[in-house]
Amino acid sequence: MGIIVYFPVLLIALVLLATAIKILREYERGVVFQLGRFWKVKGPGLIILIPIVQQMVRVDLRTIVMDVPPQDVISRDNVSVKVNAVVYFRVVDPQKAIINVEHFYEATSQLAQTTLRSVLGKHELDEMLAERDKLNDDVRTILDAQTDAWGIKVANVEIKHIDLNETMVRAIAKQAEAERVRRAKVIHAEGELQAAEKLVEAAKLLGADPRAIQLRYLQTLTEIAGEKSSTIVFPLPMDLVEPMLTRLKGASP
Repeated sequence: MGIIVYFPVLLIALVLLATAIKILREYERGVVFQLGRFWKVKGPGLIILIPIVQQMVRVDLRTIVMDVPPQDVISRDNVSVKVNAVVYFRVVDPQKAIINVEHFYEATSQLAQTTLRSVLGKHELDEMLAERDKLNDDVRTILDAQTDAWGIKVANVEIKHIDLNETMVRAIAKQAEAERVRRAKVIHAEGELQAAEKLVEAAKLLGADPRAIQLRYLQTLTEIAGEKSSTIVFPLPMDLVEPMLTRLKGASP
């Protein structure tokens, strides 16, 4: 009869003992409340609580990887794009993360979405595509400053994708093609300019000595003779004819 009477008491004692003993891992902390008021942050290891009087909320201190869903963003030059990102953050002050905000994960997620739309909406499409590192840093700085009151440290923000509609993809492709054509024309013009400068230098060198012109003429005849052609026209420069005529006039009586 005594065992039956003491059995409920023993069961209640075991239940209270189970609720009083908590074990926290190395990356966990426990925010302890005593009669509803904050008492202290405890852990890691074995934690003993006073049943009913004290309650504990577990907080994970590891870095959390949060995927920001695609956001509709209108750039400064009125281009509509879809942008998604990933945010890396962790809790550095468990007390603030539990007391100052309700569900810090959801609050950080909503803040990341609005900040992403706000920051990217201030830039043009070309800046979004070319200066992604700068935009990542801008979003991270704003998020880190606003979540500091929640005991959260934002370590990094990475923009994953910037999706464009087909019309904008074709327009960007045309722009890129036009840019390639422009560069090709500039390179061709620079090549023509350099070639003209070299030709002018060569002409000055050849004009300095008539014998150089004769050697160049003979070399040209050799190149023409090597080609497969049935008819060859030999130009006769006056620079070659004039010395011969002068000699003939001098030899005549």
